[in-house]
Amino acid sequence: MSDTTHKETRKFETEVTQLLDLMIHSLYSNKEIFLRELISNASDAADKLRFEATTDDALFEGDSDLHVYLEVNEEDRTVIIRDNGIGMNHDEVVANIGTIASSGTRQFFDKLTGDNKNDAHLIGQFGVGFYSSFLVADRVTLETRRAGLEVEHGVRWESAGDGNYTIETIERAARGTQITLHLREDAEEFLEGYRLRGIVNKYADHIPFPIRMTSSTPAETGEEGEEAATVETIETVNQASALWTRPKSELSDEDYINFYKHVAHDFEGPMEWIHQRLEGKFEYTLMLYLPKRAPFDLWQAESKHGVKLYVRRVFIMEATDDLLPKYLRFMRGVMDTNDLPLNVSREILQHSPAMEAMKKGATKRILAMFEELAKKEGDEYNEFWTQFGNCIKEGVIEDFSNKERIAGLLRFASAGGDAATDDQTVSLADYISRMPEGQDKVYYITAESLAAAKHSPHLEIFRKKGVEVLMLHDRIDEWLVSHLFEFDGKSLQSITKGELDLSNIGDKDEAEEAAHAEQDKAAEPVAQKLAAALESKVKQVRITHRLTESPACLISDDMDMSTNMERILKNAGQDTPDLKPVLEINPEHALVKRIAELDDDSAIATWAEILFDQAVLAEGALPKDPAGFVRRMNSLLAG
Repeated sequence: MSDTTHKETRKFETEVTQLLDLMIHSLYSNKEIFLRELISNASDAADKLRFEATTDDALFEGDSDLHVYLEVNEEDRTVIIRDNGIGMNHDEVVANIGTIASSGTRQFFDKLTGDNKNDAHLIGQFGVGFYSSFLVADRVTLETRRAGLEVEHGVRWESAGDGNYTIETIERAARGTQITLHLREDAEEFLEGYRLRGIVNKYADHIPFPIRMTSSTPAETGEEGEEAATVETIETVNQASALWTRPKSELSDEDYINFYKHVAHDFEGPMEWIHQRLEGKFEYTLMLYLPKRAPFDLWQAESKHGVKLYVRRVFIMEATDDLLPKYLRFMRGVMDTNDLPLNVSREILQHSPAMEAMKKGATKRILAMFEELAKKEGDEYNEFWTQFGNCIKEGVIEDFSNKERIAGLLRFASAGGDAATDDQTVSLADYISRMPEGQDKVYYITAESLAAAKHSPHLEIFRKKGVEVLMLHDRIDEWLVSHLFEFDGKSLQSITKGELDLSNIGDKDEAEEAAHAEQDKAAEPVAQKLAAALESKVKQVRITHRLTESPACLISDDMDMSTNMERILKNAGQDTPDLKPVLEINPEHALVKRIAELDDDSAIATWAEILFDQAVLAEGALPKDPAGFVRRMNSLLAG
């Protein structure tokens, strides 16, 4: 053994200890998944070795028969899972077993509710992997050596799941990893070979490597009085063929669901899936899944989970933008082709016609799946939108060639019309189909929250006329509408930008138009007073009839940044141009009429500031000088 051999005791990260406790309590009724998780990890290790060996055959160390082996020892009460895959070195064991390397860990724990059933789904999304061992074992021993390292670089890791673990350097002749589970008393069922074979058939029949077990069978009967002997044979207990290469006619829904759970490390089944073999200039197979829930790390830039690329059934890489557009990063599954070299690199992928064809073809079929989901009755699409809607919005921005299709998948809340709803269920096609005669634009409002959008003074005239307005209140929506200018021939128009003309909608009321003209003329002087008082804050003060209840509102010019976008950027610490809004005033409002009667410049300035700050508050923002606003209000209220 090496002179550098040493054994040390370490503490788990706090998050690992928390996860172990949560997992044991939340998943206790589904203990058998430990075998699925450990076999899945062993399969991944074999995949990684097979890929690395495409450029370094010596990593096989003379043994290219990649497999997983299960062994039961009733006397020792142990179950052993062994693979001859890539293995791990000392640092990799510490990184993969002793810690949870994810910046999304804190958000994951924040989502937990204490409800075992609900938390079980979240834990499944997080991926418990190796830690599922402690569902059935009160002590776990892991021995491993990375392929290509000398025998003295083996590593032994051991823990009772009590917050500590030991790690030491050992001599290990075999490459790969062996996990020994010392079973709890309440886990005796897993000492039965037939029980383990049943779990393999249920969860891991599709693993593309042989899963082998020792099977004992009675020998031929011996002499009378002699104890019957047994013969032990090693048998393969799974089909050991890549599921995606098999015809769809041979596969059941259960086959597809179990493969999804393997490839996605999810405890729930998928919402939908695609299995297609495409032939033409390039040939490839897709087996792609839509999860029911957003992965916990969906918004983590360093997330490495996603679709896996295989070349001639050899695993190459996972979760890169070369396989699918970034906005589809929540998809899971595999893509397999014969039209790429086994030693493919990122550079080759980025310039490969075959890869471009696969990416384009997969994207179109995924979008078609979403479209079919949207046509179904029930709440399934609404749940899809709740989980992944903001990712789909990214697609409008990123994927120009599919922009119109993706826009058709968008869903919004709406106000103003008869079909107004707080739920994000309104499509652009729905909206257009309900437009009254004379309306030629899709109207929308962006705001920092649904409440701010619903209570915006900008909606007043639309409610009066019964015109529907889409309410966009997610942060990404400002970027969305900066890339989506029209849909189905109808332009999109923000109701908070530019001048508004709804005169073509509904019946023409000449008497009302004449009254508005008189009001405009009478309000010109007060508009001039306000413009002078607010010269440093507004670009212009103009009279409007878009308001029916509020005294004033803020408008951005057509080509200017919206006030909501400006607020988002400032909150993110970004510099913004010094743009002044337009203040529009309601000539019939009592507050505006009161200001019109004032002659004192100081009083006009005070009321003008209050009017402006009220308009800012109505936008869902705070005045630049909240204390000044309160002071002015108090002084006026006091008399």
